[in-house]
Amino acid sequence: MIPDLIPAAGSPWSLLPPGIHPASLDEVSARFATNHWRRSLFDGLVDASNLLRNAGCPTIYLDGSYISGKPKPGDFDACWDPTGVDPTKLDPVFLDFTNGRASQKAAFKGEFFPSSMTCADVGRTFVEFFQQDRFTGNQKGIISILLQTDPLLTGKVQP
Repeated sequence: MIPDLIPAAGSPWSLLPPGIHPASLDEVSARFATNHWRRSLFDGLVDASNLLRNAGCPTIYLDGSYISGKPKPGDFDACWDPTGVDPTKLDPVFLDFTNGRASQKAAFKGEFFPSSMTCADVGRTFVEFFQQDRFTGNQKGIISILLQTDPLLTGKVQP
């Protein structure tokens, strides 16, 4: 279950409390795909999640203003666990970081980084970097989604 957003002093929007919060894509949809624009971003996330799942990716981590109280986020940010990913099945767009990741944004309306890749600006992996609020430097939460068992991707109906 995704916890409630909390006010964050110094940050313009409410945020998830610190930690990595497991959720399904359906839970992400119910909480954050609350208007036409946010639904459009969510649809891009699902498209990318399917591609990553098909390449063997076990988990993605969702971050950015999409999972905050910002009324109209520009995009979403995500990183993906490369453990078990078959490079021959991975869409090359996930490794294209040119032009501000323009190809990823065009394909999915969001950005993706390998979770173990180091963010050069801060010297930490993306999964670590994503847990820090860019406005205050304080810890904040992100969402993890298990792709291999997610009901939306596997076609399983939840009870």
